[in-house]
Amino acid sequence: MSSQALRRAETAQSPTIIPAIAEDGALFPIEKMAAHRRGLLHQAVSVFVFSGEEMLIQRRATGKYHSGGQWANTCCSHPNWGETVEDAAARRLHEELGFRIALKAAHVITYKAPVGHGLVEHERVQVFYGSADRRTLRIAADPAEVTQTRWIARERLQAEIDSSREDFTPWLRIYLERWDELGF
Repeated sequence: MSSQALRRAETAQSPTIIPAIAEDGALFPIEKMAAHRRGLLHQAVSVFVFSGEEMLIQRRATGKYHSGGQWANTCCSHPNWGETVEDAAARRLHEELGFRIALKAAHVITYKAPVGHGLVEHERVQVFYGSADRRTLRIAADPAEVTQTRWIARERLQAEIDSSREDFTPWLRIYLERWDELGF
């Protein structure tokens, strides 16, 4: 069994515990789906990989528990309980897209958005970014996570979002609206 198939099997057998954020800022463990069903504020990571003026975006696999088939930034996820945001960003970039690059922390952004099926992403996101040469970067996307990738300039991406909003995840639309807050 491949490492990706084993990881999916383990995930199916045990719930994912992520860090939620209490009103006083303290972290507490919560099952990921419970956080999304209840719309509770929780930690998250978002990665943007750039090659010159273009960024790598991904189309989420249609079987994802929410926002399947929609375009998102390079990679998004949640740290597991007890995992640092830095480790979570690097881990998920490798798990989803099959490569590792140096990532730098940018700003933290908080948003709340419905994502379908009665679920709400209410996230405090540590944004990360990195650079790669698109001509030599080897992307090995996990098909259970990602169905397609492409490079696109921000202005072109905004134009596509303006013309077909529902093809893009709520958080990617929010990130583009709040681009100057991301800290690249």
